[in-house]
Amino acid sequence: MIATWPFGKEAVDVGAQAMRDGGTALDGVEQGIRRIEFLSSDGSVGLGGRPNAAGYAQLDACIMNGPNHGGGSVAGMEGIVHPITAARRVMEKTKHVMLVGEGARWFALEQGLKTVDVAKHADLKKKWVERQRDPEPGERGHDTIALLVLDANGDIAGGCSTSGAGGKLPGRVGDAPILGAGLYVDNTVGAAGATGLGENVMRHCASVMIVELMRQGMHPQAACEEVIHRIAARDPLGYDLHVCFIALDKSGRFGAAASSQRFPFAVGTGEKTEIHHVAQVTPR
Repeated sequence: MIATWPFGKEAVDVGAQAMRDGGTALDGVEQGIRRIEFLSSDGSVGLGGRPNAAGYAQLDACIMNGPNHGGGSVAGMEGIVHPITAARRVMEKTKHVMLVGEGARWFALEQGLKTVDVAKHADLKKKWVERQRDPEPGERGHDTIALLVLDANGDIAGGCSTSGAGGKLPGRVGDAPILGAGLYVDNTVGAAGATGLGENVMRHCASVMIVELMRQGMHPQAACEEVIHRIAARDPLGYDLHVCFIALDKSGRFGAAASSQRFPFAVGTGEKTEIHHVAQVTPR
C-alpha cells in the first residue's frame, strides 16, 4: 500500500487492518481513505477541509477496482461525511461512473450515507476565507489523499479524496475525481495517483500517462519522474507545477516524484508502514 503525505500512514494502517480482517483491496482503499476523511487531515480532506470562496467545503473523490476495471466518482458534493464511500456506491450501485453536485448528494442520501448540515457551519467556515492560504504547500501535506493497494492475489485498487483548493470558486473540480488524472488503475500493469494543484494534473492526464509508461516496462519511480519532465517540457510553468505523484506496479515496486518540493509519502508492506521522502526532480 502506498499513500500520499505523512497522514497517508494512518490510511495505510487502517486499510491494511481492514484487509487483515478479511476485506478486499477495495475495502482497504475505502476504509483507509474514510479514516482520513473523518480526521479531515491537514484541513484538506473531508468536511473539515478548506472551504471554497462561498465559505463551505465541496468534496471530490473517486475509486477504481482493478479486477473489473470499475470506477466511481463524485465531485462538488456538499455535506456528505465520506465521499469515498459515495464514489464506491456510484461504481457498484449505478450504471454511471461520475455524479456531481446536488445529484451526487441526493444519491448519497438515498444510499443512507452520513451527512451534516452545511449551512449550520457556513459562518464559521467563512472566517477561513478571510485568511490567506499558504502560497506553497508545506511538507505536512496540503491536498489529496491518494491510496493505492496491491493485494496478495495480485489485484490492484485505488482511491482519492479531497476538499480541493481553499478559496476555490464554487463548482470548481480538481483532478482528484477524474479517472486518468488524479487516479488510474490498470490491473494488468499497476496504478498511479496524484496530489497537488489539480489543474496542473488534469490538463495532462498525468496518472494514466504514468501507468502507460509502466506498461512499457518503466519502473514506477522512473515513470513518475518522466511524467513530471514531460509536463514541464510543454507547460509554461516549467517545473513550478506543485504536483506530486505516487505509483505502484504489479510486482509490488513503487515510486514517487514531485515537481517543485520535497514530497513525503507512506508505504506499507503488511508488516510495517514507513514514511519515505523524495526530493523535487532535477530539471533536465
